[in-house]
Amino acid sequence: MVQNSKQLIPHLFRLEFSKITAVLCKRFGIDHIQVAEDIASETFAVALETWPRHGIPPDPVAWLYQVAANRTRNYLKRGRIFSEKIADQLTSPVEEQNAEIDLSGGNITDSQLRMLFALSHPSIPSEAQIGLSLRILCGFGIDEIANAFLTNKQTINKRLYRAREKLRTEKVQLEFPGDQEIHERLDTVLKTLYLLFSEGYHSESHEEVLRKDLCLEAMRLTHLLTENEKTNQPKVYALLSLMCFHTSRFEARKNEKGEMVLYQDQDQTRWNQQLMARGAEYLNKSARGSEISKYHLEANIAYWHTIKEDTSEKWNNILQLYNQLLVIEYSPMAALNQTYALSKVNGKQKAITEAEKLNLKGNHYYFTLLGELYTGVNNKQAQQHFEKARDLAKTTWDLQVIETKLEKIYKKG
Repeated sequence: MVQNSKQLIPHLFRLEFSKITAVLCKRFGIDHIQVAEDIASETFAVALETWPRHGIPPDPVAWLYQVAANRTRNYLKRGRIFSEKIADQLTSPVEEQNAEIDLSGGNITDSQLRMLFALSHPSIPSEAQIGLSLRILCGFGIDEIANAFLTNKQTINKRLYRAREKLRTEKVQLEFPGDQEIHERLDTVLKTLYLLFSEGYHSESHEEVLRKDLCLEAMRLTHLLTENEKTNQPKVYALLSLMCFHTSRFEARKNEKGEMVLYQDQDQTRWNQQLMARGAEYLNKSARGSEISKYHLEANIAYWHTIKEDTSEKWNNILQLYNQLLVIEYSPMAALNQTYALSKVNGKQKAITEAEKLNLKGNHYYFTLLGELYTGVNNKQAQQHFEKARDLAKTTWDLQVIETKLEKIYKKG
């Protein structure tokens, strides 16, 4: 539970910044997206200044919305300069004396869905679409976006600037795409939500085991898609199913010290059975039609991980699912996971041969996997691989896991 303003404001920023921005963009038009961001940022700046001195208000969210509304009124009433130079350019002109904004739940939901699709407009390059969505709609910082794309802050800032300019020059509207466009645009939306959830579940840019607020925000936005008749497609249910299965292990993934607990060491009694059941329900709903997306395959893999016991049926199914996933969308992480599943089915020696073919020498997960596979086969080589993994690890939590494995190897001599 959030105890003070220093904890609460960043938490609310993650959840409410995107809502305020989306509503203001719907009000002003997306070509004024920077204005919307500025007003939302000013709202939280006021909270940072006020709450530590005067205390947290009884209803912090309502307080933020009121400040955002006041800031909007002040912006719209900024005399003749505004009315003469800006007001006539707004997508939806507003009367100076009636400058209210609608921050009701229904309008927030509608605004965010429209924003998701506006930011996935085909005139914007795919990486810029996702980056801008993570920034504007999901409240990601520049560092987090840079990490997600394995690049630097300068590149991301330039990419976001060009994307905002494209929205302006193309006169993109905040509206749902037509039936012919929705399938293609939805893929970008789902990729954005997938990245958001992944950043929360295993953050590379923050020293935290689990950033639950990011995961829950990704689930909330995905759930919104299931409630709209144009977007409640099977792959949306598959992604939501995947999120539910992973989220069901939240409580078991950290110990009382806040340290990471690996899957095989987790207390199964701490898994959330209700979320697992919901994941199974959404997985069933995703079975409509003939399309098999990466989300279908990953959700099925996550389902088999709800069975803790190492049965041959479990690992055979997981291996086949990873084989399919690598055909649909290859990724180094999927290849590493497929190799681990192979070791469970065909033994470590076969898996070592396949793992070494991957040759992912800049990836600490690669050396961690090799260390795991060589443990009990050649402990000296296992030690060398774990030490390489330790040198490449990015977070305290990865280091913790690797050090624990090294200690076990040292004890074995």
